[in-house]
Amino acid sequence: MKTFYNLPKEIYFCEKCVLSNQVPSSIPEFLHKPSREGSKYLEINRDKNGRRTCAPCKVHEMKNKTDWDKREKELLKLLDKYRSKKGEYDCVVPGSGGKDSVYAAHLLKYKYGMHPLTVTWPPILYTDYGYQNFKNWIEIGGFDNISLKPNGKVQKILTKLSIENLLHPFQTFILGQKNIGARMAAKFKIPLVFYGESDAEYNNPISEFSAIRDQKYWLNSNKNKFYLSGLPIKKLMNNYNISFKDLQNYLPLDKKELGNTKIKYCYLGYFIKWTPQEAYYYSVENTNFKARPFRTEGTYSKYNSIDDKIDDLHYFTSYIKFGIGRASYDASQEIRNKHITRDEGVKLVSKFDGEIPNRYIDEVLDYLDIKKASFFKLVDKFRSPHIWKKTKNKWKLRNPVY
Repeated sequence: MKTFYNLPKEIYFCEKCVLSNQVPSSIPEFLHKPSREGSKYLEINRDKNGRRTCAPCKVHEMKNKTDWDKREKELLKLLDKYRSKKGEYDCVVPGSGGKDSVYAAHLLKYKYGMHPLTVTWPPILYTDYGYQNFKNWIEIGGFDNISLKPNGKVQKILTKLSIENLLHPFQTFILGQKNIGARMAAKFKIPLVFYGESDAEYNNPISEFSAIRDQKYWLNSNKNKFYLSGLPIKKLMNNYNISFKDLQNYLPLDKKELGNTKIKYCYLGYFIKWTPQEAYYYSVENTNFKARPFRTEGTYSKYNSIDDKIDDLHYFTSYIKFGIGRASYDASQEIRNKHITRDEGVKLVSKFDGEIPNRYIDEVLDYLDIKKASFFKLVDKFRSPHIWKKTKNKWKLRNPVY
């Protein structure tokens, strides 16, 4: 049976959480071609007891055996090396005021005595409560911030093309958010960039669970290999009359831009035990972070990835391409942290995964000048035959976890 995106033909699930082997590992987004969603897919191998266990669950087992006091001492040693004695910026924390960026910046400043510069690549379409959380992060949390809003005309073109070519509405945000930390660090000659959790805790190989993020994600000088919105850079510039300058913020740093600045791109979640729910409670207490006033469509939670109205559409399109929706990701993370059982997770996935994000979809498609009927016609073209079947005019997963 035909498969799309180089996905494994056989579908099977982790026996500890609810993720399948159809989840793609991250690749540098600037190498993302229409035919290639990831160089690898979620590692699900037999453990010593013969159970199929995914890489994130194995990472979590490693975390449970970690000596966190020792890890914190490693962090203190790193911070002592770079902490400014004159109160100048000594680290960069990218984020939009969500629970994780609040948690990271606040800990670094108020617990560890660092002087973070927070930097923001704004959501494409802010939610009201997301924007209020951003303001609270800066005003109640007490941080300096640089917010870089890209050329709106270009961003709209790129976002529309990324949907048409990749069914990937969030690519422009991901690119900006992942690159802005290194760009601002290079610009202001700040040696450290801190993000929260490693991608290995969700879908990347175990080998990537480390203190430092691989340079391949944010530093690359070979422009001939770059893709945006599923198109080579040169084709994008020629066909849509876009200058390289207007694309630059979506692309990794060139080594020339880095100059003499040596940047460490770090995961705070490697040094301290990172639990998303605890980050949420911490951000509520310290910056008055507010969850959504309603349940997020596609899942059962209210406080995760709520800044951008396009975010909900992103998880829906992920469900279409890989058969894995937002409830699957949320439930898997909560199963690992023993907040719910796997049986409960399976029921939540059955109830919420793949729910159409009706609350914001009309506004998002109007912004992008995409007709709703055309969008859903496009959606069906991205369904891989080995994941989906059509019965009595309705699409169904061939092999759901439930």
